[in-house]
Amino acid sequence: MAGRQDVAIWMRPEQAAVGRPAERSRAEITAAAVALADREGLAAVSMRRVAAELGTGAASLYRYVATRDDLLDLMTDSTAAGYDLSEPTGDWLADLVGVGRQARRIMRRHPWLPALVTARPVLGPNGVDVLEHVLGVLAAQPAGADAKLEAFALLNAFTAVFVQHELGGGEPAARHHAAYLRQVAAAGGHPRLAAALTEAAAPADGPADHHEADRYEAALARVLAGLLTPPR
Repeated sequence: MAGRQDVAIWMRPEQAAVGRPAERSRAEITAAAVALADREGLAAVSMRRVAAELGTGAASLYRYVATRDDLLDLMTDSTAAGYDLSEPTGDWLADLVGVGRQARRIMRRHPWLPALVTARPVLGPNGVDVLEHVLGVLAAQPAGADAKLEAFALLNAFTAVFVQHELGGGEPAARHHAAYLRQVAAAGGHPRLAAALTEAAAPADGPADHHEADRYEAALARVLAGLLTPPR
């Protein structure tokens, strides 16, 4: 096994202390797992399949990564390397929405990621860099430290749920549920629901993805402002 399993993967040695010299790295293994998940979905990711992608045996992977859960954590954190952590502009809300915009793009690029963000929220080295950036954006914001940490967690969770909804629109279960709601609204007994569905379905100017992006950013801004702006 690749070290103790009661501490985070990033607190363990890169490779087991005994055995042959290293032939792989965690980064290589993680990249292979991410590529596999991008192609075939998260269910396809197993130690055996990742080892096959690398042309080796599953047993050799355990010298670097102790469990599949460790591998999932490494995959999640690796995607956080895709953020552009530019200097804050002084407009904390706009900057946070900018972080969210990047999060949405990364999660759409890796459709398996939102489920991991909600089920296994972890922070490795790349994720800690993003958190440090967010805290820098909020340095002059008067909210307390707890609220700022909550804002970071909420930004990630909100984005994950939003992207799951976006990407799940074509799934049979989602289509069936939408059809049921339309049927209920059309029956006439729930006029507020009917009005809300009609308004939500109204076509918007421009490409559909631009509309979704605008809707995401406006909703995220309202959520973050509500959390971090003290009531009058």
